[in-house]
Amino acid sequence: MHSPTLTMYELEPIHKRFPQVPIERRVCAFLIDFVAIWLVSSMAGGNAFLQMLVFMALWLGLRVVLVSSNQGQSLGRWALDMKVLDAKYGKLPGLLTLSKREGILGFCALLAMIGLNIGLANGISLLLLIAPLGVDCGIALSEPETQQAFHDRIAKTIVIQTRRGFSLDLRLKRWVAQIRRRMQK
Repeated sequence: MHSPTLTMYELEPIHKRFPQVPIERRVCAFLIDFVAIWLVSSMAGGNAFLQMLVFMALWLGLRVVLVSSNQGQSLGRWALDMKVLDAKYGKLPGLLTLSKREGILGFCALLAMIGLNIGLANGISLLLLIAPLGVDCGIALSEPETQQAFHDRIAKTIVIQTRRGFSLDLRLKRWVAQIRRRMQK
């Protein structure tokens, strides 16, 4: 029997209480983080092993340490006004949860980086190395209600919209609209 002090929010799943982030915005935030880390790690020189170590260190730094100290936002999530929350409590996830989440996603991103470094010289390797990232993130498309990717389900996290950030997507839309208006005149 339910206690009379329970609120509607305690009965409703956490993913229904917060505004969902469209998949394309999540992809863009991921790409901002991925490209930033990839560019910096590519400066590690021609040593592939060193480049992988730098990539993983930067990934964990940007996506775990920064997120835990920046209210659930990485660089990409800050640019697009979203943050990560613990799906059960609706709070910022702890370091262990973030490490689990980003360890899975970071490994898939590392494989994708290796595949992109190989490039079209070996197309099959490129596809095989990018596939884990596609599968991990593609799982979010299978459940439109919660939109949790594989790494979100394992770590029990959700990505929600927030007002805190740069609103890069909205600014770009505004700039494009202004350019179109100016070109039509």
